[in-house]
Amino acid sequence: MSITENLRALLENNNISYKEVDHEAAATCEISAQARGEDIKIGGKTLLFKDKKGFHLFVISAQKQVDSNKVRKILKTQKLRFATEQELKDICYVEKGALPPFGKPIYPYDLYLDESILYNEKIAFNAGILTKSFILNTQDYLTLIQPQYCEFAK
Repeated sequence: MSITENLRALLENNNISYKEVDHEAAATCEISAQARGEDIKIGGKTLLFKDKKGFHLFVISAQKQVDSNKVRKILKTQKLRFATEQELKDICYVEKGALPPFGKPIYPYDLYLDESILYNEKIAFNAGILTKSFILNTQDYLTLIQPQYCEFAK
């Protein structure tokens, strides 16, 4: 199954209502928000970082920027980098910009959630491909994930 199909199955198996939006390819948060017809702040921007221990997923409101120094402190590491486009394809099976905001059971990585996500009623994200988004209630989203809540916005 594709990442999109896995996400759809996760939502449906947990009786989560969601809106599926097909749109032109949207590789940035700004383009995605426009394509969805939604405010950029409800976008869940998902970033894959790599440190000495491995990969970690960080989710933040699309209108915010990540403070990498705060991420280093959270992970207790000095050595930190973004995953490469090739790593995103090889281990997450997505293009840059299409990474959905889910750790287990979709991806085997720890998930860190910035508090900026909690201020919105809805969360929207590219669903594993650049031409499809899912939009759902933030509270429903939170029932599906086991994140570490933290603050890493600039």
